[in-house]
Amino acid sequence: VMSGKGGVGKSTVSSNLAVALSSAGYQTGLMDIDITGPNIPKMFRIEDEKLTVEDGKLMPVLVPPSLKVMSMAFLLPDKDSAIMWRGPVKMGAVKQFIEDVNWGDLDYLIIDMPPGTGDEAMSIVQLIPKADGVVIVTTPQDVALLDSRKSITFAAQVKIPIIGLVENMSGFVCPHCGKTTDIFKCGGGEDTAKALYVQFLGRVPIEPEV
Repeated sequence: VMSGKGGVGKSTVSSNLAVALSSAGYQTGLMDIDITGPNIPKMFRIEDEKLTVEDGKLMPVLVPPSLKVMSMAFLLPDKDSAIMWRGPVKMGAVKQFIEDVNWGDLDYLIIDMPPGTGDEAMSIVQLIPKADGVVIVTTPQDVALLDSRKSITFAAQVKIPIIGLVENMSGFVCPHCGKTTDIFKCGGGEDTAKALYVQFLGRVPIEPEV
C-alpha cells in the first residue's frame, strides 16, 4: 500500500485491509516499513507491546483473531525516538522484517509503505520481486494526485501489478444535517485512475471517529 505523498491514509487503508482479511478467517500479516515514521501500532493501540524472540526469530505482535503485526515502532526505546538512518541501513531493516520475523504460514502479507519511491520501496521490490500487486492511496487535492501518478509510474517501471487506486478523505458527511462537503474536492482520484488506465477501487470519506 503506497503513495507518493505523506498523510493521505496509507496506514489507515493498510490497517483496514488487514483487519478485513483477518476477520474473514485468513492468516494475515501487516508489515509497517515506514522506518522513520511508523504508526501502525498506534492504529491498533498496541504501541506499548514488546517483541519476543523464539528460536532466533522475532515474533510479531498478535492481534486477534489472526493478524500478525511487525513495525519499527516496537524496537524503539520510546515513542519520541527519532530514527536517522541512511539508505543501506533502512534496506537492512526491511530485509530483517522479511527474513528474521516468524510470520508463519500467511495467506496475505499487507505492507504499509512510507511516502515516495525511495529506499524502502526499492528494497521491497528487490526482496519481494513477485509481489501480487500495489494499492495506491491518494486524496483529492492536486498535489496528492500529482504524487500518486509518480507511484503508479514507479509500479509500472518495476513491473509490479497495480491493483488499483483508492481516493481517501473524499468528502465529509456532516453528522448533524447529513450534507456532504468536499473539503479536499472530490473525483480527482477517479479521474487520475482513468487517465492512467488503472482500476479505481473507490472513495473513502473523512470519518472523525477514524
